[in-house]
Amino acid sequence: MMRACLTAFLALAGAGTMVTDAFADGRLDARYRLSLGGLELGRVALLVEIDSNSYIASGSGRLTGVVQAVSTGKGTAGARGAISSGALAPRSFAMEAESDKKSEAIRLVMTPAGVSDMRVEPPVVPSPDRVPVADKDKRGIFDPMTAALVMVPGTEAPVSEKACERTLAIFDGRQRYDLVLSYERIDEVKADKGYAGPAVVCRVAYRPVSGHKPNRAGVKYMMKNKDMFVWLAPVAGTRVLVPFRASVATAIGIAALEAEAFETREMVGSRATPAKAGLP
Repeated sequence: MMRACLTAFLALAGAGTMVTDAFADGRLDARYRLSLGGLELGRVALLVEIDSNSYIASGSGRLTGVVQAVSTGKGTAGARGAISSGALAPRSFAMEAESDKKSEAIRLVMTPAGVSDMRVEPPVVPSPDRVPVADKDKRGIFDPMTAALVMVPGTEAPVSEKACERTLAIFDGRQRYDLVLSYERIDEVKADKGYAGPAVVCRVAYRPVSGHKPNRAGVKYMMKNKDMFVWLAPVAGTRVLVPFRASVATAIGIAALEAEAFETREMVGSRATPAKAGLP
C-alpha cells in the first residue's frame, strides 16, 4: 500500500518531453494529504530540484489516520537524472517501503539504452498467469519519480493543453505500464501554504504492458476506470509541472492526493542533495 502511495500517484504526473527553450533553476517543496472517501490515510512529501543539466526528485510517505489502527507503514522514493538534448534522461531510481507485514526495496540504474541494472526485494515470484517483462519493456521508459516531472515545450505558458498530450511509458521494477493522458480543463488551485494559481487537469487511462496478471479483478477495474485525473502546477522559474492533486475512483470511494503546501521558487547558487531522498 505504501509503495502505491509513493509511486502510483506520482506516476500520474507524466514524463519529461522535449524542451526547446532554456529555463532557470527551480525548486519545489510540497506536502500532500492522502485520503480515501474523505478519510485521511497518509502524508506524502515531495522535493524537486532542477537546473539546466540535471534533476533530483525525492519523496517520503507514511500511513496516518484511522488506517494506523490496523497497519503501520512508511517509505521513501527518489530519482535523479540528466537533462540531455532538451529531455529528461533518468539515471537512477530507488524505493524502500516497510509495514508491519513486509518490507520491499527496488533500485534501478538506467542509461539512454534503458535499464542496465536492477534489484527487486523480495523478487517477483514467477507465475504462469503473469505477463513476463521482456527486455524491450525496459527500454525507452521512465521511472515513477521521473514521471512526476513534466517539461512543456514551446514559449507559451506551460499550464496548457500541451502538458496532457502524451502517453507515458513507465517501469517500476515490477511492472511496465502506459498512462495515457488527455486534456480536460484548466482549474484554479490554492494550497494552504505556497502556490495559488492555474493548474492543468489531465484525464488518465491505465494500460498494462507486462509484469501484471491480466485476470486479476483489480487490473481489469483499473483498465476500465475512466475517473482518474491529475492536476499539474508549475515549478517557479522553469517549464516544469508537477502534481498538485490527483484522484482515482475506487470501489470504496475516491482516493485522492492533494497538496496542502506547495512552495516553489527559483534557485540561486548550488543545491544540496536531499539527505533523506533514498537515492542510489
